[in-house]
Amino acid sequence: MKYLTFQFLVLITIQQMTLFDFNFESNIRNWKIVDDVVMGGRSNGNFKINDTGYGEFSGDVSLKNNGGFSSVRYNFNTVSSSNFKSFQLRIKGDGNPFQFRVKSSNRQRFSYIYTFNTSGDWETISIPFNKMEPAFRGYKLDQPNFDGLQMEEIAFLIGNKKEQSFKLFIDSIILE
Repeated sequence: MKYLTFQFLVLITIQQMTLFDFNFESNIRNWKIVDDVVMGGRSNGNFKINDTGYGEFSGDVSLKNNGGFSSVRYNFNTVSSSNFKSFQLRIKGDGNPFQFRVKSSNRQRFSYIYTFNTSGDWETISIPFNKMEPAFRGYKLDQPNFDGLQMEEIAFLIGNKKEQSFKLFIDSIILE
């Protein structure tokens, strides 16, 4: 008896887009620190490519003068993101919770936010677009979550209602 052997070739297309991949040659000119000093606060954030080639967001959050946050923002030309469903962050935090933020447009006053915890180890944080909630100055807004159609700004923010030092290493930010 003859046996027929069928082989199926399954092709899986992994669709990704890298928004930013940090290394020694990375141009971080469009990454800007925005601290609570814009409102009279005293927090102090810094952003650089460190000596191992990662993005490093670090500093001190102060509650003085009604302060309490530090952020680093990256503005870019409009990215059509409708073919993607989530962000993949390759990061190493210091154990503090951070926010990841996105804006559909630079003209938009509010951000869509997702708070994530860090473990002190390198990890990949997956953030589904539809889990990013709209907020403005710490207040949630009564409108739909991020639709993921387009984006012009991403950001990391720390503001845990306490004085603290912080450090977040960033390897890459990818759309999946």
